[in-house]
Amino acid sequence: MAAPEPGAGLTVVTAPAKLTTSLRVTGVRADGYHLIDAEMVSLDLADELEFREGDGVEVVEGDLGGAAPGDDLVSRALRAVGRRAHVILRKRIPPGGGLGGGSADAAAVLRWAGCDDLEVAVRLGADVPFCVRGGRARVTGIGEVVEPLPFEPRTYTLLVPPFGCPTPAVYAKWDELGGPRGEGGNDLEPAALAVEPRLAAYRDALGEATGRTPRLAGSGSTWFVEGAFPGEGRIVTRTVPAYG
Repeated sequence: MAAPEPGAGLTVVTAPAKLTTSLRVTGVRADGYHLIDAEMVSLDLADELEFREGDGVEVVEGDLGGAAPGDDLVSRALRAVGRRAHVILRKRIPPGGGLGGGSADAAAVLRWAGCDDLEVAVRLGADVPFCVRGGRARVTGIGEVVEPLPFEPRTYTLLVPPFGCPTPAVYAKWDELGGPRGEGGNDLEPAALAVEPRLAAYRDALGEATGRTPRLAGSGSTWFVEGAFPGEGRIVTRTVPAYG
């Protein structure tokens, strides 16, 4: 999506959440970044960014999850593309759950500015390149290699605990544990459970409510199962195609 000319009025951009449905850790670079082989999909659970003339980020729904003013991913993305805007942000993606809310917002800024350079995107965060493209994709490298996959309409039920899992701590624990393989298709699941033992109770609650085996989304803290199982505290969401 190209950015409007100055004075062209407001533009509204949707920022879909991303769900990491599988993740293998395939190595570690010399600089300490972990290499992955993952599948990610975009969801109809989404933030909304309204771009107007001016400066600053105004959050009118939800919150930025503790980011300092000017250091949030929306502000950083605007600086990365050399653009100014007053952004009104409606946060609907739960913060801290590993659903890429901040990355989705940064990607929305890049799309608004007409920037599809994944090198720019990955400097903002490992999930931003996928969020720029959206849909369904195989994601490798440290997140900068995005290979589109055919869209598949799927429904997922999410359970997002009221706490997050620090991604650096999860990867460090994965190293400490000797690089375990996750039985459910997510290599980070054993490490996340070791970092945050409270995750187990939420996994078990979702499993009991649905009769299915929950999987952890990326480094956590969201658990998910395929299918629609509405209920208290659970979010039923569907996949959406790539942009354009």
